[in-house]
Amino acid sequence: MWIDTHTHIFSQQFDNDIDEAVSRAKEAGLDMLLLPNIDIDSIEPMNNLCEKYPDYCFPMMGIHPTSVEKDFSKQLLVIESELAKGKYCAVGEIGIDLYWDKTLVEEQKLVFASQIDMALKYNLPIVIHARDSFDEIFEVLDNYKDRNLKGVFHSFTGSAEQALKAISMGFYIGINGIVTFKNSGLDKIIPQIDINSIILETDAPYLAPVPYRGKRNESSYLPLIGSKISDILEINEKKVAEITSNNARKLFNL
Repeated sequence: MWIDTHTHIFSQQFDNDIDEAVSRAKEAGLDMLLLPNIDIDSIEPMNNLCEKYPDYCFPMMGIHPTSVEKDFSKQLLVIESELAKGKYCAVGEIGIDLYWDKTLVEEQKLVFASQIDMALKYNLPIVIHARDSFDEIFEVLDNYKDRNLKGVFHSFTGSAEQALKAISMGFYIGINGIVTFKNSGLDKIIPQIDINSIILETDAPYLAPVPYRGKRNESSYLPLIGSKISDILEINEKKVAEITSNNARKLFNL
């Protein structure tokens, strides 16, 4: 049984067929779906879906770096009040994104650090969004050494060196459909990573794996990602599912 550790299946792209998408995920052999929050507006639809499918959909709470506003204090108050309810499996999706816009980089760093503090307070893992920002992410994380911080670098696109550094700091590496892309380079990096440090994700509705690249992604496509890792590491698919799902259970305390 597979676990999709990162799916935005509550987003508007699934408004017309959300129940069918969940059914397809179950039919594809997915045991559970983990839902990272995006912004204040996404909290309600995310939680509604998790209430509709308890024991299958599990929510996270956080502010995505591209949703950080200049006056972010109100956003953080909402996140803190939600985390206090004790129903979330992680603090995420959080981090730093310098791909789209660099004007609020300092605000992004502060919001990232504030949410790490919340994760430590509530003893939760963090789900890190790192896009064009590995140096900045590591700079923030260096302030939390020896604090038993744990989590995952979601949608990993860094180097082998960056992956090994993340793992040495107690983090997992999140692999999604990018691994199936012809020139992603992940096929060279994955053999250098212990599979016990890998978890799988779709990041639906984004980053659909081949042969669905460019179309809407969904959680039912996760086995395609597992199959590619199976080919790269030359171990059977069932073993990939077993190990990566156990890793997810361990990290998210499922």
